[in-house]
Amino acid sequence: MADNGGVSTGPGQGGALTRANPPVPLDLRPVAHAAVNRSATERRAAQIGTRRSVKGLHQAAWLVHAIRCIDLTTLAGDDTADRVRRLCAKARQPVRPDIQAALGVQGLTTGAVCVYPTMVPHAVAALDGSGIPVASVATGFPAGLTPLPLRLAEIRWAVEQGAAEIDIVITRELALRGDWPALYDEIAAMREACGTAHMKAILATGDLGTLTTVHRAATVAMQAGADFIKTSTGKEPQNATLPVALTMIRALRDHQDATGHVVGFKPAGGLRTAKEAMVWLSLIREELGPRAMQPDLFRIGASSMLGDIERQLEHFVTGRYAAQSHHPMG
Repeated sequence: MADNGGVSTGPGQGGALTRANPPVPLDLRPVAHAAVNRSATERRAAQIGTRRSVKGLHQAAWLVHAIRCIDLTTLAGDDTADRVRRLCAKARQPVRPDIQAALGVQGLTTGAVCVYPTMVPHAVAALDGSGIPVASVATGFPAGLTPLPLRLAEIRWAVEQGAAEIDIVITRELALRGDWPALYDEIAAMREACGTAHMKAILATGDLGTLTTVHRAATVAMQAGADFIKTSTGKEPQNATLPVALTMIRALRDHQDATGHVVGFKPAGGLRTAKEAMVWLSLIREELGPRAMQPDLFRIGASSMLGDIERQLEHFVTGRYAAQSHHPMG
């Protein structure tokens, strides 16, 4: 299948991350100097996806690539081992074999499977031999309001069970009152508890109030060693939005310029359609370049989005839209 716009469309297994962001000492200068102009940020965000149009074969290539960037996720109170196994089966084969054959795609998988800590052993067993990493939320997800020793123990337990990636949540109070040294120390302790697992720091941006606070929290998280910065838990009143993403990406770029360390980005919460996948890929390409579009630096936290992408790919192949039931999640 043709490559377009820097996306990878060849065979690939999962989206294994490459650690490239070692912790650095807390530097409050970029935190203090951060000031985000909301109206300007919103104007720029409104332009994302409007400057170029990706159609036909190139659009199909981008959608296939988006699948490789999806952290296929189930974070429900009624999760069961069977549900997780079905989700893992979908991660192994995210698109029906006949559609993949028509597209000339082989070895397609999602970037990872993301579950609660107690579901990690089931996911690890179901994904054995696939090369797809298991990501686990931890640290008292989604609120993060359990005592720090318990949050650190939860990280260590998930890693011991086989999680290769840990999605931590920050204590929002520390960001809201500007206690950046305390936030740095908390995230650094979580980073250490992750050991060899990669850490994604969820900022829960819908709880942080202002874009300036989002920028400052992202900066501190990256200084403390976050391998990824992530928008949301999916449980806040407002989850991933383009102005928030643009703010985080600009902070990410500033951190890379200051330290030379590369950090990944993950939007999550409320992302459901193939069209949204195209917009988010456009954002990353325009702001960070083609390299940042690869699954080791860009992930999308979603589940229902995959079904819509599969429908769009079937339409590309056959000219017809199938019912959602033709593309089950497991």
